[in-house]
Amino acid sequence: MTDSPPDIAVIDYGMGNLRSVEKALAHLGFHPSVTGDPAVIAQAPGVILPGVGAFGDAMSEIRRRGLLGVILDRGREALSGGRVFLGVCVGMQLLVQEGEEDPGVEGLGLIPGRCPRMRPGPGFKVPHMGWNGLEFLRPECPLLAGIDPGSHTYFVHSFHVLPEDPGCVAAQVDYGHPIASVLWSGNLFATQFHPEKSQRVGLKLLENFGRIALSAPTA
Repeated sequence: MTDSPPDIAVIDYGMGNLRSVEKALAHLGFHPSVTGDPAVIAQAPGVILPGVGAFGDAMSEIRRRGLLGVILDRGREALSGGRVFLGVCVGMQLLVQEGEEDPGVEGLGLIPGRCPRMRPGPGFKVPHMGWNGLEFLRPECPLLAGIDPGSHTYFVHSFHVLPEDPGCVAAQVDYGHPIASVLWSGNLFATQFHPEKSQRVGLKLLENFGRIALSAPTA
Protein backbone atom coordinates (compact mmCIF):
# COMPACT_ATOMS: atom_id res chain seq x y z
CA MET A 1 0.00 0.00 0.00
CA THR A 2 1.17 3.57 -0.67
CA ASP A 3 0.57 6.74 1.31
CA SER A 4 -1.18 8.45 -1.58
CA PRO A 5 -4.79 9.55 -1.02
CA PRO A 6 -7.36 6.83 -1.73
CA ASP A 7 -9.66 6.75 -4.74
CA ILE A 8 -12.41 5.37 -2.53
CA ALA A 9 -12.85 5.71 1.24
CA VAL A 10 -14.67 2.78 2.86
CA ILE A 11 -16.10 4.33 6.02
CA ASP A 12 -15.07 2.47 9.17
CA TYR A 13 -17.58 2.93 11.98
CA GLY A 14 -17.16 -0.58 13.36
CA MET A 15 -20.01 -2.23 11.42
CA GLY A 16 -19.74 -3.75 7.95
CA ASN A 17 -17.81 -6.05 5.65
CA LEU A 18 -15.00 -3.51 5.46
CA ARG A 19 -12.06 -5.64 4.39
CA SER A 20 -14.01 -7.66 1.84
CA VAL A 21 -15.21 -4.44 0.20
CA GLU A 22 -11.65 -3.09 0.25
CA LYS A 23 -10.25 -6.28 -1.29
CA ALA A 24 -12.86 -6.28 -4.05
CA LEU A 25 -12.04 -2.68 -4.96
CA ALA A 26 -8.29 -3.35 -4.91
CA HIS A 27 -8.83 -6.39 -7.15
CA LEU A 28 -10.51 -4.06 -9.66
CA GLY A 29 -7.45 -1.81 -9.72
CA PHE A 30 -8.67 1.00 -7.46
CA HIS A 31 -6.84 2.42 -4.46
CA PRO A 32 -9.29 2.05 -1.55
CA SER A 33 -8.78 2.80 2.12
CA VAL A 34 -10.78 1.60 5.12
CA THR A 35 -10.86 4.69 7.30
CA GLY A 36 -12.61 6.44 10.15
CA ASP A 37 -10.71 9.69 9.52
CA PRO A 38 -13.15 12.47 8.57
CA ALA A 39 -10.41 14.31 6.65
CA VAL A 40 -9.78 11.31 4.39
CA ILE A 41 -13.51 10.72 3.91
CA ALA A 42 -13.97 14.38 3.01
CA GLN A 43 -11.30 14.29 0.30
CA ALA A 44 -11.76 10.89 -1.39
CA PRO A 45 -13.44 11.00 -4.84
CA GLY A 46 -15.81 8.19 -3.78
CA VAL A 47 -17.04 7.03 -0.39
CA ILE A 48 -18.79 3.81 0.60
CA LEU A 49 -20.93 3.52 3.73
CA PRO A 50 -21.22 -0.23 4.41
CA GLY A 51 -23.23 -1.76 7.19
CA VAL A 52 -24.10 -4.99 8.99
CA GLY A 53 -26.22 -5.08 12.13
CA ALA A 54 -28.91 -2.93 13.70
CA PHE A 55 -30.07 0.51 12.52
CA GLY A 56 -29.83 2.09 15.97
CA ASP A 57 -26.42 0.64 16.77
CA ALA A 58 -25.07 1.89 13.44
CA MET A 59 -26.30 5.44 13.98
CA SER A 60 -24.96 5.39 17.53
CA GLU A 61 -21.49 4.38 16.35
CA ILE A 62 -21.49 6.97 13.57
CA ARG A 63 -22.26 9.68 16.12
CA ARG A 64 -19.85 8.35 18.76
CA ARG A 65 -16.96 8.29 16.30
CA GLY A 66 -17.60 11.83 15.12
CA LEU A 67 -18.52 10.79 11.58
CA LEU A 68 -22.04 12.15 11.26
CA GLY A 69 -21.04 15.55 9.88
CA VAL A 70 -18.72 14.30 7.16
CA ILE A 71 -21.15 11.57 6.07
CA LEU A 72 -23.98 14.11 5.78
CA ASP A 73 -21.73 16.52 3.89
CA ARG A 74 -20.63 13.86 1.41
CA GLY A 75 -24.16 12.58 0.99
CA ARG A 76 -25.55 16.04 0.28
CA GLU A 77 -22.72 16.73 -2.14
CA ALA A 78 -23.53 13.51 -3.99
CA LEU A 79 -27.23 14.36 -4.15
CA SER A 80 -26.26 17.62 -5.86
CA GLY A 81 -24.22 15.77 -8.49
CA GLY A 82 -20.83 16.17 -6.86
CA ARG A 83 -18.47 13.49 -5.62
CA VAL A 84 -19.91 10.02 -5.35
CA PHE A 85 -21.48 8.13 -2.41
CA LEU A 86 -22.56 4.49 -2.12
CA GLY A 87 -24.52 2.98 0.78
CA VAL A 88 -24.49 -0.81 1.14
CA CYS A 89 -27.06 -2.94 3.04
CA VAL A 90 -27.55 -1.20 6.41
CA GLY A 91 -25.62 1.67 4.86
CA MET A 92 -28.53 2.00 2.42
CA GLN A 93 -31.13 1.79 5.20
CA LEU A 94 -29.42 4.56 7.18
CA LEU A 95 -30.02 6.99 4.31
CA VAL A 96 -33.70 7.41 5.23
CA GLN A 97 -35.21 9.29 8.15
CA GLU A 98 -36.27 6.45 10.43
CA GLY A 99 -36.05 2.70 10.90
CA GLU A 100 -38.72 0.48 12.42
CA GLU A 101 -35.99 -1.67 13.97
CA ASP A 102 -35.17 1.10 16.47
CA PRO A 103 -38.12 3.49 16.84
CA GLY A 104 -37.15 7.03 17.69
CA VAL A 105 -33.64 6.76 16.24
CA GLU A 106 -33.09 9.28 13.47
CA GLY A 107 -31.38 8.12 10.30
CA LEU A 108 -29.29 10.30 8.03
CA GLY A 109 -32.37 11.69 6.26
CA LEU A 110 -30.60 12.04 2.91
CA ILE A 111 -33.41 10.14 1.17
CA PRO A 112 -36.89 10.96 2.52
CA GLY A 113 -38.50 7.70 3.58
CA ARG A 114 -38.54 4.98 6.18
CA CYS A 115 -37.23 1.47 6.75
CA PRO A 116 -39.89 -0.98 7.97
CA ARG A 117 -39.52 -4.68 8.70
CA MET A 118 -40.17 -7.00 5.77
CA ARG A 119 -43.61 -8.65 5.88
CA PRO A 120 -43.66 -10.82 2.76
CA GLY A 121 -46.46 -13.19 3.80
CA PRO A 122 -46.75 -17.00 3.83
CA GLY A 123 -44.01 -18.98 2.14
CA PHE A 124 -41.29 -16.35 2.65
CA LYS A 125 -38.84 -16.34 5.52
CA VAL A 126 -37.38 -13.29 7.20
CA PRO A 127 -34.53 -12.50 6.96
CA HIS A 128 -34.36 -12.44 3.19
CA MET A 129 -31.15 -14.41 2.76
CA GLY A 130 -29.64 -15.58 -0.50
CA TRP A 131 -29.75 -14.77 -4.20
CA ASN A 132 -32.48 -12.83 -5.96
CA GLY A 133 -32.90 -11.43 -9.47
CA LEU A 134 -32.91 -7.67 -10.13
CA GLU A 135 -35.77 -5.98 -11.96
CA PHE A 136 -34.54 -2.74 -13.50
CA LEU A 137 -36.86 0.23 -13.08
CA ARG A 138 -34.30 2.78 -14.30
CA PRO A 139 -31.96 0.86 -16.61
CA GLU A 140 -30.13 4.09 -17.46
CA CYS A 141 -28.68 4.16 -13.93
CA PRO A 142 -24.88 4.30 -14.43
CA LEU A 143 -24.30 1.94 -11.51
CA LEU A 144 -26.07 -0.77 -13.54
CA ALA A 145 -24.07 -0.30 -16.77
CA GLY A 146 -23.08 -3.63 -18.29
CA ILE A 147 -25.32 -5.60 -15.91
CA ASP A 148 -28.20 -7.58 -17.39
CA PRO A 149 -31.77 -7.31 -16.05
CA GLY A 150 -32.54 -10.40 -14.01
CA SER A 151 -28.96 -10.69 -12.74
CA HIS A 152 -28.79 -12.22 -9.29
CA THR A 153 -27.22 -10.55 -6.27
CA TYR A 154 -26.79 -11.65 -2.67
CA PHE A 155 -29.05 -10.38 0.12
CA VAL A 156 -29.07 -10.69 3.91
CA HIS A 157 -31.62 -8.38 5.56
CA SER A 158 -34.85 -8.19 7.54
CA PHE A 159 -35.74 -4.54 6.89
CA HIS A 160 -36.17 -2.66 3.61
CA VAL A 161 -36.23 0.92 2.41
CA LEU A 162 -39.48 2.60 1.38
CA PRO A 163 -38.53 5.98 -0.14
CA GLU A 164 -41.17 8.69 -0.39
CA ASP A 165 -40.19 9.20 -4.02
CA PRO A 166 -40.39 5.86 -5.86
CA GLY A 167 -38.54 7.48 -8.75
CA CYS A 168 -35.24 7.09 -6.90
CA VAL A 169 -35.55 3.26 -7.01
CA ALA A 170 -33.38 2.09 -9.92
CA ALA A 171 -33.88 -1.65 -9.31
CA GLN A 172 -35.95 -3.91 -7.13
CA VAL A 173 -36.45 -7.58 -6.38
CA ASP A 174 -39.59 -9.56 -5.59
CA TYR A 175 -39.72 -11.25 -2.20
CA GLY A 176 -43.43 -11.52 -1.61
CA HIS A 177 -43.55 -7.78 -2.15
CA PRO A 178 -41.21 -5.42 -4.02
CA ILE A 179 -37.93 -4.68 -2.27
CA ALA A 180 -36.01 -1.56 -3.31
CA SER A 181 -32.56 -2.90 -4.14
CA VAL A 182 -30.74 -0.03 -5.87
CA LEU A 183 -31.32 3.66 -5.11
CA TRP A 184 -30.11 6.47 -7.34
CA SER A 185 -30.36 10.23 -6.86
CA GLY A 186 -27.73 12.53 -8.37
CA ASN A 187 -24.41 10.87 -7.56
CA LEU A 188 -25.79 9.13 -4.49
CA PHE A 189 -26.28 5.39 -4.94
CA ALA A 190 -27.21 2.57 -2.59
CA THR A 191 -27.70 -1.20 -2.75
CA GLN A 192 -29.64 -3.40 -0.37
CA PHE A 193 -27.61 -6.41 -1.51
CA HIS A 194 -23.91 -6.95 -0.84
CA PRO A 195 -21.85 -6.26 -4.00
CA GLU A 196 -18.75 -7.79 -2.39
CA LYS A 197 -20.66 -11.09 -2.01
CA SER A 198 -22.39 -10.97 -5.39
CA GLN A 199 -19.55 -12.40 -7.49
CA ARG A 200 -19.29 -11.19 -11.10
CA VAL A 201 -22.32 -8.89 -10.94
CA GLY A 202 -21.14 -7.31 -7.71
CA LEU A 203 -17.66 -6.72 -9.06
CA LYS A 204 -19.10 -5.04 -12.15
CA LEU A 205 -21.22 -2.77 -9.99
CA LEU A 206 -18.21 -1.81 -7.85
CA GLU A 207 -16.20 -1.20 -11.02
CA ASN A 208 -18.95 1.11 -12.27
CA PHE A 209 -18.99 2.92 -8.94
CA GLY A 210 -15.23 3.45 -9.00
CA ARG A 211 -15.30 4.80 -12.54
CA ILE A 212 -18.15 7.19 -11.72
CA ALA A 213 -16.23 8.39 -8.66
CA LEU A 214 -13.04 9.07 -10.58
CA SER A 215 -14.89 11.02 -13.28
CA ALA A 216 -17.16 13.04 -10.97
CA PRO A 217 -16.67 16.76 -10.25
CA THR A 218 -14.25 17.39 -7.38
CA ALA A 219 -15.63 20.74 -6.31
